[in-house]
Amino acid sequence: MSYYNNGSGYGGNQSLREHMRRFIGQTVLVFTTSGGQSGMGFSGVLLAVNCDFIRILDAQGTAPTCPISDVCRHDGYNGVGAMGMGMRPGFRTGSVCDIPIDRIASFCHNAI
Repeated sequence: MSYYNNGSGYGGNQSLREHMRRFIGQTVLVFTTSGGQSGMGFSGVLLAVNCDFIRILDAQGTAPTCPISDVCRHDGYNGVGAMGMGMRPGFRTGSVCDIPIDRIASFCHNAI
């Protein structure tokens, strides 16, 4: 019996989905069967797993450098963006990647 078809009556993709759901909120590395840049893998925080896709947050933005102090007001920007969210020049939120489960060649995660 294979790891993903353990005799429970579930096929490979359904068992793989259940396995991946255990790692929601953790950083994972996913290689796909596609070529080019996407074949080199996607690394990020696993956000969701459904029947068809997984969603990861790729290249997450950095934390604010000085979130609770006026010390950061050194660039004339006053630390508050147009939305009033403490946005700083260079702040980035990353990108969300939806990857079809049937195109996943390898799903890598930490052992613990």
